[in-house]
Amino acid sequence: MFSLTVADHIMVAHSFRGEGFGPAQRVHGATFVVEAEFRAAALDEDNLLVDIAAARTELRRLLDAIDYRNLDTLPEFAGQNTSTEFLCHYIHGRLCAAAKEGRLGESGRKVEAIKVLLRESPLAWAAYDAKVA
Repeated sequence: MFSLTVADHIMVAHSFRGEGFGPAQRVHGATFVVEAEFRAAALDEDNLLVDIAAARTELRRLLDAIDYRNLDTLPEFAGQNTSTEFLCHYIHGRLCAAAKEGRLGESGRKVEAIKVLLRESPLAWAAYDAKVA
């Protein structure tokens, strides 16, 4: 299996509901390094998995919608605890759509799986890894 990873970062504000979150129930900030790994069994005729520039552009485009935002105020997150794990799944879904729609280059339509990893710090991170649905 071939893989190619692009990365970027975001800064968000959010809060969590539930006693188990302790002080994180209050609005707080988080900075994430976002890694998107694309995988496929074969390369295209140019020996590419995806167009790196297109993948970086698309990742930045979808991150722009949440970067420097309070996630608690965004309609798409209403009623959700926007945990690191949840955000991985959210970004994964948007990257799958981008791949299927050809926004990662024509070869991106053949991506079989995507892994999204968000690093909160050098000591803690979460990921969501699944086939392109």
